[in-house]
Amino acid sequence: MNETLSKHWTLSTDADGIAWLTLDCAGASTNTLGSAVITELALHVDALERSRPAGLVIRSGKAAGFIAGADVEEFTQLADGAAARAMVQRSWDLFNRIEALPFPTLALIRGHCMGGGLELALACRYRITVDEPATRLALPEVMLGIVPGWGGMLRLPRVVGPAAALDMMLTGKQIDAKRAKKMGLADECVPPRVMDDAARMLVASARPARRLPFMQRLLNGPLKAVVANGARKQVARKASPAHYPAPYAIIDTWQHFGGNSLAVPPGHSASFEHILGQGTAMNLVRVFFLQQRLKAMGKDEATDFAPRHVHVVGAGVMGGDIAAWCALRGMTVTLQDQSIERIAPAIKRAAESYAKKFRGDRKQVRFTLDRLIADPKGDGIRRADVIIEAIFENLEAKHALFRDIEQRARPDAVIASNTSSLRLEDIAQALRQPERLVGIHFFNPVAMMPLVEVVAGEASDPQQLKRAMSFVQKLDKLPLPVKSAPGFLVNAVLGPYLLEAMRCVEEGIAPETVDRAATDFGMPMGPIELADTVGLDIAMATGRALTGASEVPARLQALVSAGKLGRKSGEGYYHWSEGKVRKGAAGPAPAGLADRLVSPLLAATQGCVDRSVVSDADLADAGVIFGTGFSPWTGGPLHYAATRS
Repeated sequence: MNETLSKHWTLSTDADGIAWLTLDCAGASTNTLGSAVITELALHVDALERSRPAGLVIRSGKAAGFIAGADVEEFTQLADGAAARAMVQRSWDLFNRIEALPFPTLALIRGHCMGGGLELALACRYRITVDEPATRLALPEVMLGIVPGWGGMLRLPRVVGPAAALDMMLTGKQIDAKRAKKMGLADECVPPRVMDDAARMLVASARPARRLPFMQRLLNGPLKAVVANGARKQVARKASPAHYPAPYAIIDTWQHFGGNSLAVPPGHSASFEHILGQGTAMNLVRVFFLQQRLKAMGKDEATDFAPRHVHVVGAGVMGGDIAAWCALRGMTVTLQDQSIERIAPAIKRAAESYAKKFRGDRKQVRFTLDRLIADPKGDGIRRADVIIEAIFENLEAKHALFRDIEQRARPDAVIASNTSSLRLEDIAQALRQPERLVGIHFFNPVAMMPLVEVVAGEASDPQQLKRAMSFVQKLDKLPLPVKSAPGFLVNAVLGPYLLEAMRCVEEGIAPETVDRAATDFGMPMGPIELADTVGLDIAMATGRALTGASEVPARLQALVSAGKLGRKSGEGYYHWSEGKVRKGAAGPAPAGLADRLVSPLLAATQGCVDRSVVSDADLADAGVIFGTGFSPWTGGPLHYAATRS
């Protein structure tokens, strides 16, 4: 086998005359398509155009995956739209050359295949996905405020049809190996043991590339407007073009410019110049790096800690959902409450969520449920690596529980509370070794909220905190280290925000108008609807504790006194039916209403930094974005406050 080596690529030719081009980015754990990698790829394509092998297989030399996409760090260095055009032109031209190679080409995809990596794969005639959980394909550029400019907007609609392609590009959703085969994105889906042979056989077959059915070709051609108009309506329900121009640019580029972003004139709203000029892209890139920082914190803390058994005390909504998530992530979980009858609803909810997750695959559901064990006597405490308390917020009850846990737990077990309102120091008074207690604070709904606060009390052992951080990371959550303080970070900033919204209602502004102002700003849910969802009794109690407000808004007080607590009672500020809110029409918002709503949140976030609840402003921004859904287009509350002043 002949080989040609460069820093990042290896080109070899086997006995059948098939070339194998392997990417193994030097000095990196994952493959990315930075400028140096693209330069080397172009040189290898030069050689392939001259040698004309029987076929070409592009694969990864990394265990971590195929290609994670472009080098995002290089994107931050772009000076303007012209620089962006030059970067895109280079890869656009190169991928067109790969598509035009006069022999069969194949991308062998094992592990993540994201962004530019999928665009490279789309330039090949064939794609094979390896059937493993880690294999995921996506064009997530929209999540960074940019567009798939290296050919994704042109080729993906040709391969899978425009509706499926726009769905992927406008949401950034990931597709697994089997789904890729089913939708036509992959030609074959094979197990790892036969992937090389499968690639060799498919290339050797030299069969024509898969062609879309006739109706899909019409929708990708003369009937483009039908698909595009439907896509615009869907995007408009979730994203404002003023804050998120990229999804609209994707639709326009596909519909009007043949999927070629280079053909979009500089003055057009879909152009590089407009997208970069809005500021959203750089702010979303900032959010990406904040997320990467949180992910790295969990990995760096205690990589040798591998929890296999988790014990959760409290089978209510929060405790039950924590237990269900841990089981989903492969851990054995024992769930404790006063009786089997109290635990049963949590097991039922878990089964329902697993059925949705695994799309009715009963075998997968059964295997996952087998790891979730009802344990009313708490026998699992003695075996657990991590023990999480998630009972009601009563200090005496927690004291009694932790005395029992400490007596039965292994000396090296992580002992944690999910408390959201009590001081960790007060809870730790029940322990002979208070340094063992840490906070691991999840948010509701557990399956959807990515952030988990890891709370350090005054006496908490640093090693226990490191292990707690590692545990959270292994749950595929984002661990945020915070100090024990009222509300920690997330609830401490939400309290003033909700209170200000309720004051607006007291002044006669309709709840619907208040909520619309917040969602137009980019919040995932309006503050009044959020208060109703949390429960007005809880909102009132935590609001008093966190804001120090001596006077509760009169309408809030009246609703709570009447037992109208929001979603859980069927009525609060809004009426609720079967868990869904019923709202009236929103009226015109007074000038500056959105700024008025978020200003207390910005001030509270700065206060948490000033009091060292979080160690720096970037972590505060990360925590508020991933813990509350604060408008990502802003780059975070403190970043937004600095740029608007």
